[in-house]
Amino acid sequence: MELRRLGLVVHGGKRRAIEAAKGLTAWAGEHGIDVAEIDVWSPDEHGHLRIEHSPPGTFDLVVTIGGDGTFLRGVAVAQASNSPILGVNVGRVGFLTEVEPEHLIEALNAVMANEALEERRLTLTMRSSRPLRIPKELGALLHYERGPTTEPPEVRADAAQETGWGIGMDVTALNDVVFEKLTRDRQASVAVYVGSRHFVSYSADALIIATPTGSTAYSFAAGGPVVSPRAQVLVFTPVAAHMVFDRSLIVAADELVSVRVLERSGQVSMSIDGRIVGVLDPGDWVSVYARPTEVRMLRLQEPDFFGRVRDRFGLVDAAAAAADGDSPVAHIPSTPKPDDMKHVHIPTPTFEAWTWPRTEPLDR
Repeated sequence: MELRRLGLVVHGGKRRAIEAAKGLTAWAGEHGIDVAEIDVWSPDEHGHLRIEHSPPGTFDLVVTIGGDGTFLRGVAVAQASNSPILGVNVGRVGFLTEVEPEHLIEALNAVMANEALEERRLTLTMRSSRPLRIPKELGALLHYERGPTTEPPEVRADAAQETGWGIGMDVTALNDVVFEKLTRDRQASVAVYVGSRHFVSYSADALIIATPTGSTAYSFAAGGPVVSPRAQVLVFTPVAAHMVFDRSLIVAADELVSVRVLERSGQVSMSIDGRIVGVLDPGDWVSVYARPTEVRMLRLQEPDFFGRVRDRFGLVDAAAAAADGDSPVAHIPSTPKPDDMKHVHIPTPTFEAWTWPRTEPLDR
């Protein structure tokens, strides 16, 4: 891949991130590559964290150096110019980021040599009944209870208001869109529509619309399922709903999920990937749907999603199962796939796998 201009998103509060950024800048200078650092952390005059809706120019690659939160902010920058994104991990979890700081230059060289793999992930956007805003009188409350807010998203230049369809908002969500009660003493009462059909109305603490990537974040903590990032679906999960039906709903990626605040509900805050971007009043509605273009994440090796889930969540085998024998790390036959399985995606393991047929006798 030819690299002429890099977008750089750095967590300035982490020393390792700052040092890694200096190393990247020096490497770019040696190769004649322009680097533009994008500030997504400094607050504006209203106290909102800035989100670069239209970063200056376009980038051949966006690099984030920080944790998953930094990566999520970089996704919006990458999507704005349809650039691939590479995440460097100096955070605690590292679910989305892959490269360690000491391997950053090695990773950049691999990108230039076309040796990196591209993984595409579904993202969300939205239309709303009106432009999103955070009332000035509620800014301090939201900041006190939930941390920094971000500036409300702008109206997309290519999606002006259409009769009945609302206003297209400049939003990119890699993880989730969350509707949450604004204060602790008033529930969020909302009607949920799938496609054009009213599905059910909830009185709940929150409602989460997640991508497969976001299925391991807030949705999982609320009892939602873990979904392979290769799946093209949306996951809708209610949080502490006052009703018997409080299960997650999985819909196809080309289906529309709309949320309307009921007339006697309390106000509802809305967040994108953990950042509060607006407050909805009774009668307001928002439609959430998949973006036409997916985010392009660069990897140095084929992703091992389920291995990462096992490691990050510290999954332990059932004691009864462990007593009945050890489990190999992976299973992949050594012979070519049969014709009826040629369409099945089986990643190549980077570690020793169990192959079939076995060469050693089974221990009876």
